Amino acid sequence: MLDIAGPLRGWCAERREFALATVVAVSGSAPRGPGASLAVDAGGTALGSLSGGCVESAVHELCLDALASGRGGVHRFGYSDDDAFAVGLTCGGILDVLVTPVRGQDPVRPVLGSVLDAAAGGGRAALARVVSGPPGQLGRALAVHAGGSWEGGLGGGAALDRAAAERVRAMLLAGRTGTAELGTAGGLCGEPLTLLVESAAEPPRLIVYGAIDFASALARIGAFLGHRVTVCDARPVFATPERFPGADEVVVDWPHRHLAAERDAGRLDPRTAVCVLTHDAKFDVPVLALALRLPLAYVGAMGSRRTHAERTGRLRAEGVTEAELARLRSPIGLDLGGRTPEETAVAIAAELTAVRHGASAVPLTGGLSPLHHPFAPFGTKVSVGKDHTARNVLDDQPGRHERRVVGE
Repeated sequence: MLDIAGPLRGWCAERREFALATVVAVSGSAPRGPGASLAVDAGGTALGSLSGGCVESAVHELCLDALASGRGGVHRFGYSDDDAFAVGLTCGGILDVLVTPVRGQDPVRPVLGSVLDAAAGGGRAALARVVSGPPGQLGRALAVHAGGSWEGGLGGGAALDRAAAERVRAMLLAGRTGTAELGTAGGLCGEPLTLLVESAAEPPRLIVYGAIDFASALARIGAFLGHRVTVCDARPVFATPERFPGADEVVVDWPHRHLAAERDAGRLDPRTAVCVLTHDAKFDVPVLALALRLPLAYVGAMGSRRTHAERTGRLRAEGVTEAELARLRSPIGLDLGGRTPEETAVAIAAELTAVRHGASAVPLTGGLSPLHHPFAPFGTKVSVGKDHTARNVLDDQPGRHERRVVGE
């Protein structure tokens, strides 16, 4: 939903009636992951996309049906080699899609609005919706804020809402979108319940130490990838906003002192990436000794292999452990063969992306690994046949697609 937060907030402000279709789980290869959304109003106007076009027409129809009936549900779309023109994913994956009607007095409307307002104002909030569990609770929603307060309810009482809010808040503070499992009685007790959690959080941070030309290129590509970029250097003649138009902020300070201040102010989180490009021991060693002891997503340092060997020796002398040193990405970046600042920035950004997604960073050509890392699906697999109907792989019962109804 958050991928269309801006225009969808406008629809909510207009009190427009619409249905919201959201990817809740992916199995196999698919172009987009959980959280991708398509909204359709009563006139058929659509916002967003679920799969780049593979299932949009079918989901558009489901949204209109949900608006007319007031009932949503979870629908599954797959692919069959028997008919490449059937409704499904040509990439071979399987999508589970939650369709939720949002009409005038539907209780989900203020919950959606709360999260959309927080996201638009730069605040932190998460939307949690029941996507698997007792039929009467499917589609119920909870808005959770960073301070721990929540709005709405999952239909299972205060204990469930309290337990869910704690789980969702932890995902929110980590900036994670995905599913959470708990029981209907709270914690792990009761019937199994699956929530789709969509977190609206500020962009992940990329902190670049060393105001050099490579840093300028990395700031530009970091901003392009959605990071909030900080460039820091102790030399005021080099650390100027004019030299780094791609950065959100340029700071004049010693790197280790700046990183410590960011830590003490609570401005670092497990999504933060730190790139040290100075390859000068008096700057590198103090900041790396601190960074490697912090729960950061990525710590990389520029320099030749000889520089890296000398630097690790100095870090060991500073008390950095072997386990901490193993977190250091140095020489920084993937081996793409580039030499220019821009090519080097691409190599660094590629490694950062691979680390974030737990990917191998090996060429896809000739490989057998999936193009998109799979998410744990729920329910049974469905294949789409020549007659454009779906068939349950486990019990071979025909049907257009698996459907679990919200509100029944």
